[in-house]
Amino acid sequence: MNSLNGSDANGSISSGDWVDSELSGSVFADPRHEKRLHKLLQAITFGKGGSMPWALQDWANTKAAYRFFSNPRVSPASILSGHLAATRKRFEAVCDQQTVLVLHDTTEFVYKRKKMEAIGVLKTTFMGNDSKGRSRLHTLCGLLMHSSLAVTTTGVPLGLAAVHFWSRKKFKDKAALKKNVTRQPIEGKESRRWITCLRRATRLLAKPEAIVHVGDRESDIYELFSVAKQEGTHFLFRTCVDRRTDEEMRVSEVMAEVRVKGLHRVEVQDKDGNTSQAVLELRYRRLRLLPPEGKKKRYPELDLTVLHAEERGTPENREAIHWKLVTDLPILSRKQAIEKLDWYALRWKIETFHKILKSGARAEDAKLRTAPRLVNLIAVLCILSWRIFWMTMINRATPEADPRVALTETELLLLQHTGKRKTPQIGPPSTLDAAILAIARLGGYLHRAKDPPPGNFILWRGLARLTDIQLGFLLAKQLVGK
Repeated sequence: MNSLNGSDANGSISSGDWVDSELSGSVFADPRHEKRLHKLLQAITFGKGGSMPWALQDWANTKAAYRFFSNPRVSPASILSGHLAATRKRFEAVCDQQTVLVLHDTTEFVYKRKKMEAIGVLKTTFMGNDSKGRSRLHTLCGLLMHSSLAVTTTGVPLGLAAVHFWSRKKFKDKAALKKNVTRQPIEGKESRRWITCLRRATRLLAKPEAIVHVGDRESDIYELFSVAKQEGTHFLFRTCVDRRTDEEMRVSEVMAEVRVKGLHRVEVQDKDGNTSQAVLELRYRRLRLLPPEGKKKRYPELDLTVLHAEERGTPENREAIHWKLVTDLPILSRKQAIEKLDWYALRWKIETFHKILKSGARAEDAKLRTAPRLVNLIAVLCILSWRIFWMTMINRATPEADPRVALTETELLLLQHTGKRKTPQIGPPSTLDAAILAIARLGGYLHRAKDPPPGNFILWRGLARLTDIQLGFLLAKQLVGK
């Protein structure tokens, strides 16, 4: 185990002052901005999930935070520069032992504001017809964020590798977007964010052959496949477009003729939470895909592997599983096919990260009035949300690890004396699992025999309570000293 920003093959980092460690590689135009970010992140850490005034406690610090978010020389890129540098260090520590997945997804932040133009239009929803039969439309304002999260194949998040924010001046519905959508260059579409973040993440991590980019059906963009090839990196995307092949057939027609090459059993839950086993039929084949008709002069034909996993039978109370994946990697056996399915299943980790950002950090509750201020705040909250997510997943990957990889000596000392136990605990928690369990108990975790491992929000509440205990301990220590 290395010190500070060092890490091991599971992405563990030593704690000390984790804020110092995470921001050590920050790049700002003014060094005072880095100091302000350090103080701000520490304050928000102490006030997890609360408003700015509640976290900062006084008007002077709150006003300084508002000036920081409003400063034109401060941007999400500068705020996240230290975190991105730390992500790269964690990646370098694990990339020689295992493949690293970069998960891509887009999320929306909805805000209620009277002056929508200060933030931007997010979308327009149909609210039904009025008494005269006229359509009632409701316009929402907000921001969009496309993020790229690096994770290990065991699900441990190493950190963000790229982030892209934007807002819309007006909203175009699906009917408007379909007009000339195929022939329109990717540079004029919102979907260019996929290419932007893939390039940024690949170049940040600087070892493209060790990366596999993973995306949902929205990533089924031929230009994206081509750019990944140009960058020398790998990808695994879910598809929705029935593309042309060099056999003068569509992919669906070719795959319908491919025999089943293996079965794979997975456990799934229905809408009521009942668990059952699904049997998936695996089909895979290497195909030469052709670019869209209107873009064949700009993009080459690509040799890619198509993998279909289709559930046998018709399940009750849920949709049948039918994954159609495309990758540049070869699939020559059932084992390799299952490996790709497991990698794609980890895509849900980025959904969890966005959920922590919204429900835990409460990014949508912010009262800042302009888009630049909001994106700066969200960038700060991204660092804190990653931290919570990382602590949850590193515990599941390496429960027997030294608890000091995630917690300070003071925190471990306090955990020794928290919670109700039948027998007194001798010394602080000796393993990471014991320390995380003690924190989870503070957050309301009951630890019954059939309870699943503590999740992100239980851990968030527990850490917030531990912070209160730590502040009380420090105050008592000061009073005793006087």
